[in-house]
Amino acid sequence: MTPDIALILTVDGLANGAIYLLAGLGLVLIFSVTRVVFVPFGDIAAFTALTLAAFQMQRVPGTIGLVAVLAAVASLMELGAAIRRRSADGLAQRIAGYGLLPLIPCALAWLIAARDVPEIVRIPVALGLALPMGPLLDRIAFRPIADASVLVLLIVAIALHFAIAGLGLLFFGPEGFRTTALVDGIFELPGGLVITGQLILMMASAVLLAVLFFLFFERSLIGKALRATAVNRTGARLVGIRPERTGVTAYLIASALAGISGILIGPSTTIYYDSGFLIGLKAFVGAIIGGLVSYPVTALGALFVGVMESFASFFSSAMKEVVVFSLLIPVLLWRSLALAHGGDEEHEELDG
Repeated sequence: MTPDIALILTVDGLANGAIYLLAGLGLVLIFSVTRVVFVPFGDIAAFTALTLAAFQMQRVPGTIGLVAVLAAVASLMELGAAIRRRSADGLAQRIAGYGLLPLIPCALAWLIAARDVPEIVRIPVALGLALPMGPLLDRIAFRPIADASVLVLLIVAIALHFAIAGLGLLFFGPEGFRTTALVDGIFELPGGLVITGQLILMMASAVLLAVLFFLFFERSLIGKALRATAVNRTGARLVGIRPERTGVTAYLIASALAGISGILIGPSTTIYYDSGFLIGLKAFVGAIIGGLVSYPVTALGALFVGVMESFASFFSSAMKEVVVFSLLIPVLLWRSLALAHGGDEEHEELDG
């Protein structure tokens, strides 16, 4: 391997790592606030890319029906909960949030699906369909068992992934799709390194969103409420923070990160109905490196995973997944030893 090839592989790995970085931040955010390892995160990213591809082919994506059905089920569950409580306080607000707001992007998507509209219209509509998916899945699948163990929540998350992947096969078929590049152009950097505009956009977007993510948690009241809930749910409740509301906020932010990840990775990788699992799993490796609590270490771990995957695919593309997931073994051993000497996870604090 020459230095030029190593440099090219590093740049390509950092671009893929940028996607895993966004996904890793979303996974850590949801886990720290709700204790859920949100396996369907990658599925939301894949659905966003496939939805955008369907728009570009002027087809009606099945994502519209999925979001509408989830909204209807969540609304019925809210209605049932109000009947059991024998109180309608806040019911209208919850029905509007879970039932009516998600229908707005559904209606917009249905209007533009079969029409030749500019790309600048398709992208926000595809992203708008991804936004309600996380909060709706939370309301339907995780909220009723919020006090269950982490293992039970993980099993439910895995079951959700298989259900969503099956729906993806039904909606989009077994063939893969690539969306058109968001940025055209090829640039030559000093040293003769050639890089596409799409790769630059992927890395720049990840850096920008990571900075905004940091500022959101450090400077905003909502971000501080999320951090307080992550550190101690009971303490947060005692000072007036509602864990359910912070949970919805965490799922909403994570859905936005998943949607952006899908839109960014769509032009550079062929996305299939089940591609979300690999995206989420590689991001999960980065999140495990960060102990599912540290945003900065998770970001570095995700970039490391991307670079390792790039080099592994150069030497043996068939073994690249094995190399990446083998990283979990030493990391898990190290985390187990650290926990054995440093107490249980309840005493860990959020570093971000």
